Amino acid sequence: MVEHLTKETFLTKVFDYENKKEWEYQGELPAIIDFWAPWCGPCKMVGPILEALDKEYEGKIQVYKVNTDEEQELAGAFGIQSIPSLLFVPKGHCPSRRFNQPSRMFSA
Repeated sequence: MVEHLTKETFLTKVFDYENKKEWEYQGELPAIIDFWAPWCGPCKMVGPILEALDKEYEGKIQVYKVNTDEEQELAGAFGIQSIPSLLFVPKGHCPSRRFNQPSRMFSA
């Protein structure tokens, strides 16, 4: 199930960037984190795709969403300047980002 994160839940489930300098992912599964806003047209295109991925890969990946309107500090901590922005978090590795290119990100 896609989970919406606040700063507090992000700090416990993903990465405590306030207390740690080196990346240390807290999750058990690889994750996709969608930085989005309700008014964003391209975000509305990406949302159903992420929900489908979450169902298809249930138990293999975790999909999180961060509303950048409500969590501006969290978005700023990761340098999110445009949305949608996706943060890919592999288990045991540093995350990578993809910015507002839904058609290219999800094409076969």
